[in-house]
Amino acid sequence: MSIDTNALHAHIRELIGTPSVSSVSAEWDMPNAPVIAALAARLEGAGWQIEIQDLPGKPGKQNLIATLGRGEGGLILSGHTDTVPYNEELWSSDPFTLTERDNRFYGLGAADMKSFLALAMAACADIDPANLKQPVILLATADEESSMAGARALVAAGKPKARYAVIGEPTDLKPIRMHKGIFMEAIRVQGQSGHSSDPGLGRNALEGMHKIIAELITWRQELQQNFTNDAFRIPYSTLNLGHIHGGDNPNRICGSCELQIDLRFIPGLNRDELRTELHKRAENAAQSADPALEVSFTALHEGTEPMDTPANAEIVTTAEKLTGASAEAVAYATEAPFLSLMGIETLVMGPGSINQAHQPDEYLELDQVKPTIRYLQQLIEKYCQ
Repeated sequence: MSIDTNALHAHIRELIGTPSVSSVSAEWDMPNAPVIAALAARLEGAGWQIEIQDLPGKPGKQNLIATLGRGEGGLILSGHTDTVPYNEELWSSDPFTLTERDNRFYGLGAADMKSFLALAMAACADIDPANLKQPVILLATADEESSMAGARALVAAGKPKARYAVIGEPTDLKPIRMHKGIFMEAIRVQGQSGHSSDPGLGRNALEGMHKIIAELITWRQELQQNFTNDAFRIPYSTLNLGHIHGGDNPNRICGSCELQIDLRFIPGLNRDELRTELHKRAENAAQSADPALEVSFTALHEGTEPMDTPANAEIVTTAEKLTGASAEAVAYATEAPFLSLMGIETLVMGPGSINQAHQPDEYLELDQVKPTIRYLQQLIEKYCQ
């Protein structure tokens, strides 16, 4: 395997040096179009067919679908182009400058997951399209770290089409076939403020929220007792009460209260059904405190379904043979369920550790570079050549 190390390093440096933070907070959010343009220029120069997909209602947000070869089926190598926000003062070096030290690449996106896009291109550098029986597709998406809007746009468009996909999230090159689903919700109780000396002058939203919290804890216990999956280190769904704010003064009846929750659920449970159950339980609980209380909901994160690629799936067993590692389950979410929804057999496997993701001084171990390229080339050979 011949690798042009200088060219590869220059490509990773270019991607990390092009900021593309995505965030639900407007002050952090930025376009990813410059990263897409940089990838497209390199790929088009190497003979790939390029399609750039603009995300509806999101100026400057784009997906890239690059195809080498023709035909049905084939293999997708997929990565997201965005990163999380960062605390520059906590970094030992510039987050947007690729820095090599201690046999590592440091930079925002070094592990999660701009480096994978460069490594995937390096794995394809010597491929003659004429030798491909089925295409290789490089997929680069927007907003994975915030709204999953890029993946949702792909599903809405029904493309790309392929038989298999590898999403190169940082897994230390261990195959991942399963992860939990997730959604985040704000629950708001609206009552009526009034003088605290007379409870009859108002409707206490905080007391309604107290009932809701008690009901959510009961529901959480039911989910954990009734649905388990031992493939996960934490083998049940988790419901986190993450943020609450209500009222404004101790001598006023609390007029409004908001709770924000995070629910991560195991395969076999359905996001929409869980959200419906959440709403029903919260409304009933608030009504038990005071029938006049009003309850409303805001989806803070629309959410994703769990990933559950079967243990005997072709892409899973192949990756296990290549790496010598058994496929695992993880708690974090990826774009895999969206590709699976399009009938693509999907695996998550890439260089770097999830423990380094979303952290100051994010890094990629350099000793994972060559194995990553080798595994990708072997997968391309099997599924495309």
